[in-house]
Amino acid sequence: MNTDELLLRLREQDRAAQKWLYERYSPLMFSVCKRYLQSREDAEEALVSGFFKVFSQIESFTGAGSFEGWIRRIMVNESLMTLRKIQPLTFPGDELEIPDHADSFNIEADISAREILDLLDLLPPGYRTVFNLYVLEGFKHIEIADVLGISINTSKSQLILAKEKLRNLLKSRGFYQP
Repeated sequence: MNTDELLLRLREQDRAAQKWLYERYSPLMFSVCKRYLQSREDAEEALVSGFFKVFSQIESFTGAGSFEGWIRRIMVNESLMTLRKIQPLTFPGDELEIPDHADSFNIEADISAREILDLLDLLPPGYRTVFNLYVLEGFKHIEIADVLGISINTSKSQLILAKEKLRNLLKSRGFYQP
């Protein structure tokens, strides 16, 4: 089924098209939700709420950008809303001085995606959320600040602190050699 046909059927509330879309995208979108929410139940709640919005707001998809990207954005927003319900996000280190130079953080070791996701689960929620939005979703700091209701500097400091925490976790596991 091509995207135009799928969109037409979804706009007509075709249950078979909805089922096809859910089965096609739910594993990928669950992993998006799980990056923000530590518990499986919370990630499933965000996933279901997200798909409900996809189906009920399909008319708002204008075709600008990819359909998958539009779905992903909804899932990220639902995950953030679920995260806010569970616990208020705190952003320690807000007063951190932001360096003017780019940092050199990267992972060159042989580390699996599963190990990386496990490490992300060890980050405090504020660090993990900003890291996910910036590194994995490609948001800019101004967008992160807007969506989380924080300052741009808080977003930047949380990313720096998240990278530092990840670097220390990687060092402790023998993956990171400066």
